[in-house]
Amino acid sequence: MTPARRIAFEILGAVDRGGFAADLLDERIVRLDARDAGLVTQIVFGVLRRRAQLDYLITQAASRPVSKMDSSVVRALRMGAFQLRFLSKIPPHAAVGESVDLVKMAGKQSAAGFANAVLRRLPEIPAEWPSDEVRYSMPEWLWARWRKNLGGAAAVLVAEAGLHEPETWLRTASGETVAGDTLEGPVPEGSRVMDVGSQSIVPYLQLQEGQRFLDLCAAPGNKTLQAMETPVKVVACDSSAARLRAFMAQCPRVQLDAEKALPFGRVFDRILVDAPCSGTGTLARNPEIRWRLAPEEITRQAERQIRILRNALACLRPGGRLVYSTCSLEPEENKEVVNRVAAARVQRVVQRLPGRDPGDGFFAAVLVQPE
Repeated sequence: MTPARRIAFEILGAVDRGGFAADLLDERIVRLDARDAGLVTQIVFGVLRRRAQLDYLITQAASRPVSKMDSSVVRALRMGAFQLRFLSKIPPHAAVGESVDLVKMAGKQSAAGFANAVLRRLPEIPAEWPSDEVRYSMPEWLWARWRKNLGGAAAVLVAEAGLHEPETWLRTASGETVAGDTLEGPVPEGSRVMDVGSQSIVPYLQLQEGQRFLDLCAAPGNKTLQAMETPVKVVACDSSAARLRAFMAQCPRVQLDAEKALPFGRVFDRILVDAPCSGTGTLARNPEIRWRLAPEEITRQAERQIRILRNALACLRPGGRLVYSTCSLEPEENKEVVNRVAAARVQRVVQRLPGRDPGDGFFAAVLVQPE
């Protein structure tokens, strides 16, 4: 068995137990050569993005739903099905044979023949999927709320974007936004990977030299670094000591719980609240979210965001500007939060949608403190 498929199988198992695919990939592929690392990444993200489609194909071949199968067998079948139907350069015998070997490795030798038979009679991709939920590989409840909140045409654009590998964007040392596929030659020195949607948030602060700037919920520090391209007096905060130790920006850092009263007065000219959220604007980059998220989590996040925003506003000086942002597409976490906390102070609202706008989905609201 090739290391790539074994590692992909193990990562998908860890995701099933609550891990995050991007973090697990960073840990596990560092010692692999570029070809194997690429295959692991393709399989892991491809299986997570297209899970509903793969389950439909597997069910057609097996004549029973995946919910009636052992989880490790399903994992191996999804990997095999993805390679057979979505990776044209993988020899079918390799996709089938190594998926069967994964079943055996998982201690399910009795299911090896079943897995072999299912993959060998796997149907082709149909001209029409049986439903939009399968077509866009979306949970029924999330697809229904997107159609309601975004409208049908926008929901299709967002869901379709979530099926594909997102484009890589860079922030250069000189403060330019560069699409990775437009680069000719080596990556400019000092550049870092940062989604173009993420890069769109800091400019709404309208930072000016010498201002006091509070970056709340700041880790890992990409937006802090972008803000520091303007010479400002930065304080970066996060609840995680580990994330602050690994922080990208060299600036004063404070560990605190932003849901509680903050240890500052009304001293900051600019505040960024890049709030923790459901992350539904990042399904192409974090595809496991669609299968892990539950409706009640959106409500829970909104209540957290309200507490954080209220505490942040208490630290904004008169005439100061605060930007509240999330990478969520859900109105409960976006417009409803700012309207419940400080509707009269909202100066501008922006929503970026994957498929319509480049990069991940983001929401931003600009709030101005009365003089």
